[in-house]
Amino acid sequence: MQKQRPKHLDLAKIRLPIPGIVSILHRISGVALFFSLPLLIYLLHGSLSSAESFETYRAVVGHPLMKLVLLGLLWAYMHHFCAGIRFLFLDIHKGLELQTARATAKTVVAVSLALTVVLGVALW
Repeated sequence: MQKQRPKHLDLAKIRLPIPGIVSILHRISGVALFFSLPLLIYLLHGSLSSAESFETYRAVVGHPLMKLVLLGLLWAYMHHFCAGIRFLFLDIHKGLELQTARATAKTVVAVSLALTVVLGVALW
């Protein structure tokens, strides 16, 4: 007997388990980090090229909206790093049991958020 598959997938109604959410956030954070590279290179160039451009850099980075963007990028980096370590362990078949996979996924979310808060407070 074949399983009845849904015909119309409503992505807003699909409930993923926490490991699935961590996996999708890992991909999203990787894409966000990739597309943010021009911004980060521009900011690095602005901070290093001259004293005048450093003052412009400070004004840009000091803006509340830019701080929010940089905080989001900091979270993306922290999440991508923590989830990447988790996936390395999964690649060597460690933590594949259901309870362990759920626990490590929750740990990734908690650690990445905690690191973002700690580093965000330290940097700003």
